[in-house]
Amino acid sequence: MSILTDLHLVSPHVQSEPESVAVDGAPPKTVFEVEDIHRLLPHRYPFSLVDRIVDFIPEKLAVGIKNVTFNEPHFQGHFPGRPIMPGVLIVEAMAQVGGIVLTQMADVQNGLFMFAGIDKVRFRRPVVPGDQLIMTVELLWVKKRRFGKMHGRAEVDGQLAAEGELMFSLVD
Repeated sequence: MSILTDLHLVSPHVQSEPESVAVDGAPPKTVFEVEDIHRLLPHRYPFSLVDRIVDFIPEKLAVGIKNVTFNEPHFQGHFPGRPIMPGVLIVEAMAQVGGIVLTQMADVQNGLFMFAGIDKVRFRRPVVPGDQLIMTVELLWVKKRRFGKMHGRAEVDGQLAAEGELMFSLVD
């Protein structure tokens, strides 16, 4: 098994309460700002790939935003004259959104969440500078609070950019 990246469990709950925002009379949505995300995940520049969580349902799903900008380091070489966000970074961004779900689960041991596998990943459209990547990651199942699977979906302007299944395992 190759390890592609990790999701770190810093604490079982956000240390400051995330903001709840009501929109058009709908029930309030939980919003995590970048400072909240950095308290929960170990990723930092240039590998912090989630700018905001705009919706969160505990132990179920999270919806995150990644604002894609031309000044990100991977665009220097991927590809000169035609910048396209690498697919592996889209998958990593979805995993980081999933990491928010994982770090907020009750009764989860401290440790390091790592990729255990990636299945059924498909890329449907390129993601380029100026795009806003909207990622919805839903928890499918968890076994013994140590292994699990999520389904991730990334969209730009309502068009599917990528989707797939992400497996994780908790490493002591």
